[in-house]
Amino acid sequence: MSDADNPYDASQIQVLEGWEAVRKRPGMYVGSTSQRGLHQMVFDVVGRAVNEVLAGRASAVDVTLTPDGGVRVADDGPGVPVEAAGDTGGPGLEALLTQMHPGAEPGGRHAVATSLFGVGPRVTNALSSRLTAEVRRKGVRWVQEYARGVALTPPISAGPTTSSGTAIAFWPDTDIFETADCSFAVLAERFRELAFLNRGLNISLTDERPPGESRSVRCRFPGGTRDFVAFLDGQGETSVHPDVIDFELEDPRIAGTVEVALRWRGSHEERIQSYANSEPTPYGGTHMTGFRDGVAAAVNAHMRERRLLAEAAPDLSVDQIGDGLTAVVSVKLDRPEFSGSTHGMLGGAAVRTSVAKAVRECLGTWLERHPEQAAAIVGRIIQGAHQD
Repeated sequence: MSDADNPYDASQIQVLEGWEAVRKRPGMYVGSTSQRGLHQMVFDVVGRAVNEVLAGRASAVDVTLTPDGGVRVADDGPGVPVEAAGDTGGPGLEALLTQMHPGAEPGGRHAVATSLFGVGPRVTNALSSRLTAEVRRKGVRWVQEYARGVALTPPISAGPTTSSGTAIAFWPDTDIFETADCSFAVLAERFRELAFLNRGLNISLTDERPPGESRSVRCRFPGGTRDFVAFLDGQGETSVHPDVIDFELEDPRIAGTVEVALRWRGSHEERIQSYANSEPTPYGGTHMTGFRDGVAAAVNAHMRERRLLAEAAPDLSVDQIGDGLTAVVSVKLDRPEFSGSTHGMLGGAAVRTSVAKAVRECLGTWLERHPEQAAAIVGRIIQGAHQD
């Protein structure tokens, strides 16, 4: 085909800006126009509120699925700055809901990144047929309403208030999404994860959609990953040892922290879940490799010290030692390196070294200080190895 037959030039390039780009290619911003995309819209709004709690500016986040198909996310923080009130303390309400790049989203180990590309509530606004914002700040209640990302009014003062906080309610655009029905179970599972991985988080989910059958769950776990392991094990399952082994260490070499909790059970199933900056890493990565290295090193060293392995015998393998193990591995890094854009696998060679060293030392110390439980663990591992 000649150039004359295909006269393509710069004039044919279509440049999409602002809401037009988001609404024309929603999957690029929320991943899908299916139910998965709906949930991402919720997470984009929830992330800001969660970070208010983690920063100590709020005490709780409350998410409600309303009977008319909306989602309301509220926190009791100081309230988002309102430009109309002359607030200058960071991006204000309208910037939060309309500007694609009003400033860097909170990052690093002390923040939860729930947005796919760091654009947060503004994408939810663009993909909603309607969105309302209520800000209670410095004694004044402000309200503003949007339709498909466009403000219908400026923020309007709606009278005095004695409380503070921000509430954003939105109704997904049914012209864009295949369904407007969020899954209570999926949202509850993710909020539960966030609460396990961040001890200070208090988040609730209420479903008002079933007529006369409102249901709710509140997620708050002071035990952190210890509670997470107990939850994964379930109520009725037997454990080789009663204690959950857990530790949290800061390592300046990775500019972050390593938090691990683990316990061996009577079954042969391995349950290990890993996270980086509170995001699931289903494909593992360097933190998972380091964890397995550290567990194997600690258990093999303990067995050799107790002469439970013949001097000429090889070390037990990672798979043999992991038989029946439940564990949660969580790293929080100032500058996480992910392999790929989906954040499903963590990179960074230093992370593997750091996690391996922390697990080897902390687990090794625990085994030494708890000889009876250590004997039960090692006996279970040896028994499983002989059955291979």
